[in-house]
Amino acid sequence: MPIRYRNPVYDAYFADPFVLRVAEGYVAYGTGRVVDGRAFEVLTSSDLVTWRSVGGALELLPPELGLGGDYWAPEVAEADGRWWMYYSVGHGDVGHHLRVAVAEHPTGPFVDQGVNLTPDERFAIDASPFRDEDGTWYLFHARDVLEGDRVGTMLAVNVLDGMTRLRGQSRTILRPSDDWQVFLRQRKMYGQLYDWHTLEGPFVRRYGGRYYCFYSGGSWLEPTYGVAYAVADHPLGPWVEPSGVPPLLRTVTDRVIGPGHNCVITGPDGQDVIVYHAWNPERTARRMCIDPILWSPDGPRVLGPSFSPTHFPRAAE
Repeated sequence: MPIRYRNPVYDAYFADPFVLRVAEGYVAYGTGRVVDGRAFEVLTSSDLVTWRSVGGALELLPPELGLGGDYWAPEVAEADGRWWMYYSVGHGDVGHHLRVAVAEHPTGPFVDQGVNLTPDERFAIDASPFRDEDGTWYLFHARDVLEGDRVGTMLAVNVLDGMTRLRGQSRTILRPSDDWQVFLRQRKMYGQLYDWHTLEGPFVRRYGGRYYCFYSGGSWLEPTYGVAYAVADHPLGPWVEPSGVPPLLRTVTDRVIGPGHNCVITGPDGQDVIVYHAWNPERTARRMCIDPILWSPDGPRVLGPSFSPTHFPRAAE
């Protein structure tokens, strides 16, 4: 039987969703509420459609550290028999840095390891760990770059030496390339005015011997905001955006606003699924959505964003 669903699959606030497949099914982590005194609500599911909240994930950092109270965009990787959470913490739109926490179980509790992974960055968010087939771990993320023709938040990568240390400086892998990626013109940042571009929420998937970096771009307030991708033959690049290919997801006026910050997971029937958030029409909450993602020699294609009852396609569809 096809798996039927209707977006959003979780009606409460649950932004920047990341889904991990575990032996018991699926675990999701998202930006939003502090639950049971912990950051990042945790959900579990057997089918990606019906979700149940099981509490909070991350033990809050001591306020006296002065690191800020905005916890954003967790992603989790399993290594060495434990689960490692990468996230950012800071003060609003400035001062964010990447950190790592560890737990003995995928639902937590996660305990911060006392490491600032990006002490030399102006602003770093949206950490996304990726393990290559040779066992090498990489950490993709977004960071602010003030050099170049198109200034703003861009995508970068570094190698993880162990799970709590990056190898030297991160390298930029994808810069803004088009006006649809403009967040705000004449935005005041770092004491200057810039036409500020935004690339954020990187997520890498290997398919057919190549690497696909999905990312969100632009301003969620604009209809051009959405999810696009770049392709490479190695995690360190070079990364290239396919020419003339429209974004995989974009706003549907009055229905799906600002779809973005995705991950890709394989469903229980073997169908790849893109998981993302979108604002409700009232723009009061980002909620978790899912849609099938199909692969071809020309690259990925998303059957969405959907907002009415639908189903995952069978393999032959």
